[in-house]
Amino acid sequence: MPHSSSAKKRMRQALRRRERNRAARTALRTAIKKVRTAPDGAGESEYRSAVRLLDRAARKGLIHKNTAARGKRRLGKLVATKS
Repeated sequence: MPHSSSAKKRMRQALRRRERNRAARTALRTAIKKVRTAPDGAGESEYRSAVRLLDRAARKGLIHKNTAARGKRRLGKLVATKS
């Protein structure tokens, strides 16, 4: 356990950020999975929401911007081949 007040505050901040990041990462993975498991021709709206979440995660620093771009590219190709 931390002893100084600044270390205690850092621990509280890290806990809050970890929970927020975990929730955002889980939502992102769920959105990507919905696109992948969508039936043929029905993944367009799921694709748009997944792209939005990927962009937001990259903007907030949850994932790297190139990782988001790679994910969008792969999902786009998947949706294009399904339709």
